[in-house]
This record gives sequence, structure tokens and C-alpha cells, in this order.
Amino acid sequence: MSVIFISVVKNLTKRQLGEQFHVEKNTVMEPNPLSIILVKSDSKGDRLLFRYPYAADARNEAGHQSRRRNPYALTITEDLLQTPPPQTSNICKGHLTGFSDEVLSTLFAVKPELCERKFELKVNDVRFVGHPTLLSDSIILTNIVFALHATASHSIVKCYYDLSKRLGVALRHEERRCGYLSQETKTMVMAHDEVSARPEGEKADDADTPFDLILQRSTLARNLKSVYDDLISTGLVHVRVNRWIEVSFCLPQKVHQFYKKDFIIEPESIHRCLQSLRPYHGLLLLVESNELLDHMHPDASPALVRLIRMYSPLKSLQTLAADADLTLSQMFQLAGHLLYWAKATVIYPLCESNVYVIAPDAPTHVNSPLTERFSEHFPGMNLLQVMSDFSLPTSISQKMNPLNHPQHQKQLVQMIVWMLQHRLLLQLHTYVYFMPTASGPSLPQDGLGRQHSHSLHHSSTRDGSYQSTPDEQLSISVGGLMGGRAPSESDLSSNISDDVLVTPGNKLNGLPIQTSGSLVSTDNEVSFVNVLEEEKSSLVREELLADFSDEERTAILKIPAAANPEDLLLLAQLCRMGYLRGCHHLEEIMYLENIRRSQLLQLLDKFRDVLVTCETEDPAIALFYSHSYT
Repeated sequence: MSVIFISVVKNLTKRQLGEQFHVEKNTVMEPNPLSIILVKSDSKGDRLLFRYPYAADARNEAGHQSRRRNPYALTITEDLLQTPPPQTSNICKGHLTGFSDEVLSTLFAVKPELCERKFELKVNDVRFVGHPTLLSDSIILTNIVFALHATASHSIVKCYYDLSKRLGVALRHEERRCGYLSQETKTMVMAHDEVSARPEGEKADDADTPFDLILQRSTLARNLKSVYDDLISTGLVHVRVNRWIEVSFCLPQKVHQFYKKDFIIEPESIHRCLQSLRPYHGLLLLVESNELLDHMHPDASPALVRLIRMYSPLKSLQTLAADADLTLSQMFQLAGHLLYWAKATVIYPLCESNVYVIAPDAPTHVNSPLTERFSEHFPGMNLLQVMSDFSLPTSISQKMNPLNHPQHQKQLVQMIVWMLQHRLLLQLHTYVYFMPTASGPSLPQDGLGRQHSHSLHHSSTRDGSYQSTPDEQLSISVGGLMGGRAPSESDLSSNISDDVLVTPGNKLNGLPIQTSGSLVSTDNEVSFVNVLEEEKSSLVREELLADFSDEERTAILKIPAAANPEDLLLLAQLCRMGYLRGCHHLEEIMYLENIRRSQLLQLLDKFRDVLVTCETEDPAIALFYSHSYT
């Protein structure tokens, strides 16, 4: 897509054409628009039809006209050869100011060759964004322009361009269907002409502007005002153009500020979260499911309706997909839709092993507005007291008391859900590092293990053939990791039976003698079977640790648990797959390898001399939290 970018910086309060200079300010990115402007261009010329808000500019123009009526006022001619005047600001109390209607119509009524493209114009500390749209006859041009702060990020500018394009497409459709835009244009032009035809005395005394009349008479003007008000208040736009074409829009930088005003989530962060989404994750609705269903349109997706009806914070995405009769790909798309529109957030399904701690940016002062809202939702409970229980990482199982009434445990889960919805709690996951020596593990010789893990990760995401329920519902035998069952005692004895001969005649002092070649053992010595088992175990250990360095093998074999081939096999397998390098938490390992949590915890305990654990947040979920210490 070709883009028109015009960087014109002018001092338009004193003259239309002037010196060009650059404006830079170290201000916080503000997603709110300064103004919304509608401009048309046809064979009769260019004209600004509507702008909102307009009160500040009306007062400025009125004051300017009153000053010019003073007969004793001196007109000072500017010396253009002198140093240009200092830069001015066209933003006053969050609104656009300093631009006359004639100037704006001249700037935004572009040539037909520049239509159907991105329009971006920077003037002083204001950036204008729009999508000039041609109507059916290729003569009438309309442009809905949003005035933003010049420091607005590229993603914010892109979102407003998308909204301008959607509104333009809707207007073009209605113009072709019933001539809607032509009728609204006539109504607005008549209002402008009516106000300009008033006597001079009435203009000075009357506080009304053409835009007041336009708001009373034009449905398009009221729609544009509604768009502006929705962007300022919530960031969610739902408008029906001509009561026929519905335009829905979400400004993620604004809509995700529901819990912290200065925290902006870029769409790129949401996309990264969706790329990290896995079937073992879960959804947490930020609004009540009944409320969400009530606000959905009659023609809403039936799949989305089934998903919301089957929703539970205890279910994983894979379980939700099965309950709602959806595929995993559909589930991910619907989850991404709810996440983008700030109707849900990503969590790990609630279970007793989940560990939570107070979020780094959680408000802990006494006068927090959340305190009163929490008391209204849970009478008799104090938010700060409940939050103090999670000052240190605490699992749900630690808060559960089997002696308490079931209603008390239900209330505890509801309070945890409420605090997660308001981003007061942050879940911590356990990550494991393989540290056999003081210098850490040696670097892998190749990336086969990590590539295999990556491919398994994505294949399991697509197929959904692995179980995704949390905690102890995941199970697999260690023999399954070997590609077959674990060797049993009968297998070992059958391998030894060919070399061991026991006959009734082979006796010493009445006791049977086991012979194999020249080796003879008695009850006071180690039996020959134990010797073979020891040799076989040694060969198995060497084979399992063949990819490890000498220092790593030495450190592992010092641990008593290394004598168990099954434990050693599981440790070696996880190391080769790259799971013990701090990039995968326990829940992810459980899902990818289909292992019980109890197996992993036992392995961590047995090999605690070479395995180091730490607790931190999941990067896919931490994107929605403001870390004030970074």
C-alpha cells in the first residue's frame, strides 16, 4: 500500500504559509484524539462540513474578530527576513485549536490522485491522519480526518487510519445505495450558509455556531460526535451509519487502560501473546458472561456464543474447544478476538498448584477505588488484607483448608478470580536450569534437540493430540519416552539365563554352585546375576549420558538417583530436548511431554544437586502487566 506522508509545519495562527520547523516533545503517548473533521471536495470547491469539538475554536475566532474591530489597534507588519517566531502549540486542554475552517479544508481536500491512500500530515505538535475516499462518480471526495498528538506512536496512527478508512467505506456504500452522503452534505452546507447570512449583530450576540445546528439536523454529524466520545471514554466504537451499516472499532491502546491509565498495550504485544498461546492456556473473562452475551448483536458468531456459555476459568483452551464443539484453530481465533477487545485475558487454568503473588504495579494504598468495589462484591472482606496473603508467592493449595466450609473455599476462588481480572495478582511458574558445574552446562553441540522440541511444540498445538488439563491429569510412562516399555526383571533374567547354568550336580558343601565360564560365586560373595546387572546398568548410564561432557557425567553419577535407569532416562531426555535451560516452565513441559506434575517434582527433588529452579511469570501473560521497575 502506498503511503502519503506530508510533514508541513507552519505557524498558521498568523499566516497560512510560513517557516518550516520540527517539533519535538518528550511527552507520554496519548491515544485520545484531539478532534474529528469531515471535509468534502467536489465541483463546487472544498469545504469543511463538520468538526468536533469546536467550542474552543469558536471562542478563539470570536475573540480574534472582536480585537480586530478596535479602530485604535495597530497592525504590525512582520519582517520575514528576521528570525522566525518561536514555535506555537495547536493543542489547548486536549483539543485542537488555532486552525480556521478554511485552512483545514485546504489541507485535507487532496487531489484525486492521492485518494484511497494513507494521508498523514504533521503541523506543529499535531498529526492529522485520514483516508481520502472517492465516491462512485470519482468527482466527489470525502475525508474523515483525526487530529492526534504529534508524538503518537506508529501503531496508534495506524489504528486511526484504519478507523477513517472504515468510515469512508461505509459512507461510500450508503452514497451508492441511497445518496446518503449527498443529503447530509446539503444539510450541513445549509447550516453553514444560514449562520453566515445572519446580521453582524446577531453573530456577536449568538453563541451558536454552524456546528450546533448541524448536530441538531444531521445524523452523520451525530455519528461522528459519537465516534469521538467513544474514543475518549472507552476506546470502543459501535456506530451504525444511516442506521444501516455498522462500524465497530477497538483502540487497544485505550481499551486496555481499564486498570492503569498511563499503561499502553500496543497491538504488537497482543500479537506476540497470541503467537505464544498454547492449548494448555486458559481464558479469564474480564466481564460477566451474561453481560457479554446481552451486549452481543443478534447476528454474532454462534461459535463465540457457545464459547462464552461453556466458559470457565478452570478449563484450558483445549477443554473449552471440546466443550463448545470447536477446533483448536477456531478456539485460538475467538480467544484472540476477546483478548484484542479487552473482554478476556490469558491465564493458566485455576488449580491448586497455581502460585500467585501481588502484581508489581498493584495499588496498595488505603484510598484505592478498588478497595470499595471489592467490599461491595465481597461483603465483610477487606481487599488489602486479602492481598497481604499473597505478599510472598503462595499457591492455592496453601490457602485451602479441608476443615473449612465448601462455601469458604468457593469464595476464595472467586476472590482470586476477581483480583486476576483487575491485574492485582500475577501467576508465577517454575523454570528449571541444569547446573552440573559452577560454570553451568556446556553449550549444545547442535540444535537438534531444540528444533525437535520446537517442532513438537507446534505439532501438538495444531493437532491437539496431547492432553492439556492441568496438574495430575497428565500422565505417561517413562517407557513411553524410550519408544517402548521399560525393561522388566523378567527381561533381565531371560538375558542372563543363557550364560548361567544351575544343575543339581554342581554343589559345594551341599549348596548349589552357579557357574559361567571361570567365574564362581558363593553366598558370601556378590552373585553373578548382580554383577551382570551392575555391568548392564553401567552400560545404560554411559549410553544415556553419551552426549554430556565428562564433568557433567561425573556430577550426575554422584547423585544416588542416577542408579535408577528410569530417573536417569527422564533427566537425560529433558536435557536433550532443551527443557532445562530456563525457557520452559513446568506446565509447558507437562503438556509437551505428557508427564505428570508428580513425576517432575520427584525428579527435581532427586536431582536437586544439579537442578536449580526459579519462579517467574509467563512471558505470554506478563505483557499485560506494567513492570514499574523496568
